[in-house]
Amino acid sequence: MTKSIILFSSGNGSNVEKICDYFEENPKVSISRIFTNNPKAGVIQRVKRFQIEVQVFSKKEFKEDYLLKQVVSLKPNLIILAGFLWKIGENWVNTFPKQIINLHPALLPRYGGKGMYGEYVHNAVMANNEKETGITIHYVNKDYDKGGIIFQKKVSLSENDSAVQIAKKVQELEHRYFSVVIAQILK
Repeated sequence: MTKSIILFSSGNGSNVEKICDYFEENPKVSISRIFTNNPKAGVIQRVKRFQIEVQVFSKKEFKEDYLLKQVVSLKPNLIILAGFLWKIGENWVNTFPKQIINLHPALLPRYGGKGMYGEYVHNAVMANNEKETGITIHYVNKDYDKGGIIFQKKVSLSENDSAVQIAKKVQELEHRYFSVVIAQILK
């Protein structure tokens, strides 16, 4: 039986592109749709070659359950947040329990919560002279970055690493492991 996944992204979309690449030749997984809240998001251009429908939505559609009803009608087995910056409401979590996952660019519970994404995380890691950082893939619940941890992977840092270098190391982990973990969850 084919499993259906849906992707949400707000930005560049490099992880979404890697996921599309990974599952492109897999007949057991179908990417039903990609959603973005940003009409200028890089993800829109990145995924054109896959011929997967991309839907741009507004804050109103997201808050008033219009979008939730659309997603329910698609019957996804898994909803994947890959660089999606809006908080998922409790109504989503209740409708899709243990079916929404997020990729966070740090080792939770450290450097998580509201406003902790992308460069903000990497700058904080650098400012605190951390010896390591990594990625966390976790279930989404009603609180930012507090859902059950599915997978973590660490990477060592040197004291000379800039936030840009940290971001590059973290992105390499994201690209290497996110799709693999998604496939394991879908089994």
